[in-house]
Amino acid sequence: MFGTSRKPAHRLSKRNRYIAWGAAGATIVAGGGALVQSASAGTTWPAKKTYTGRAFDTCTAPSAAAMKAWRTGFYGAAAVYIGGKNRGCSQPNLTAPWVKKVTAQGWKLIPLYVGAQPFCQRGSSPEKMTAANASSLGVANGKDAVAKASKLGMKAGSAIYLDMEPYDVANASCNKAVLTYVRAFTKTLRAKTYRAGYYGFSSSSAKAVATAADRTDLPDSLWYAKWDKVNTTTSDWPWSKSLYTNHSRGHQYMVNSKEKRGGYTITVDRNAWDAPVAIVG
Repeated sequence: MFGTSRKPAHRLSKRNRYIAWGAAGATIVAGGGALVQSASAGTTWPAKKTYTGRAFDTCTAPSAAAMKAWRTGFYGAAAVYIGGKNRGCSQPNLTAPWVKKVTAQGWKLIPLYVGAQPFCQRGSSPEKMTAANASSLGVANGKDAVAKASKLGMKAGSAIYLDMEPYDVANASCNKAVLTYVRAFTKTLRAKTYRAGYYGFSSSSAKAVATAADRTDLPDSLWYAKWDKVNTTTSDWPWSKSLYTNHSRGHQYMVNSKEKRGGYTITVDRNAWDAPVAIVG
């Protein structure tokens, strides 16, 4: 991910990146019933699993040994990049056995999918959407995201977060294409009984979703990058307080924090988290 002041260079650049959430004493909250929305007629959703606390994200998932060493109580969840043509790093550790093992260690996982990026975005990306193919790409990427999550043992009801890097939201045609893509991705996930999340920047990509007048088929949870070093999902929330309530927010508040735990040093981005995670096991 990138901060609000940078142009895209994260997963697209193959340099190590990390997100962090979790907090000592953080809790897991299981939803108390089926979602109001259904994947299709007659489908009942699995209860939502929500993590509240601090967490971290690495471009390449660490080894199971490193994950075990990092279970000190400061972080309680980790984001993992499950797929997308714009994913910046290889994932030699990210397998179904790894997911099972680190989950048994106590970690909660947040799957990220680096999908198509906007045609008006700076820099190059292996996959960019156009106005013409935004909808079809959203469907294709959504199907791929579900397949990747399922293969890793992340079950129906899990949240999958679509990564959208900064772009010029003042470009009306580009912004329209992004929202078309996001809606198609979201609808596809819901049809497969997966929850749709979205990562973006408070000054651009997250703003586009949060301020869209038409709320149809927008993601269920919003993870916003705002590098103010404030561990909160409420006091610096930039938009209407009625948006993304009920455990539906994540906040990337600090980046490039080099930290050592149990002999393993990882550079992380820290996040405050109060939103759904993967359902494993």
